[in-house]
Amino acid sequence: MKPYAFHPDAEGEYVQAAQYYAAIDSSLGVRFFDEIERLIIQVRRQPDRFFQFSAPARRALSRQFPYSVIYLNEPDRVWIVAVMHAKRRPNYWCERLA
Repeated sequence: MKPYAFHPDAEGEYVQAAQYYAAIDSSLGVRFFDEIERLIIQVRRQPDRFFQFSAPARRALSRQFPYSVIYLNEPDRVWIVAVMHAKRRPNYWCERLA
């Protein structure tokens, strides 16, 4: 399994979304966390498996929440550039690729 790292803004998005769902219901926050962690594990195991969303970035879609993990498959790691809500500001994360 490949190592991974978060872009600082992506990590913040992840925490903020988990807190949002936990504020609604603690079990919902846990479910969100588990779902995103499941996606990260899948991405780390098979980084080329997922759709090339906006080259060179790829997107792993959640089945349970309106979120995606946007990442780059780099030679030495998976770099997660966004934990993106599906209905908010598309492509805002592109500036993080610079």
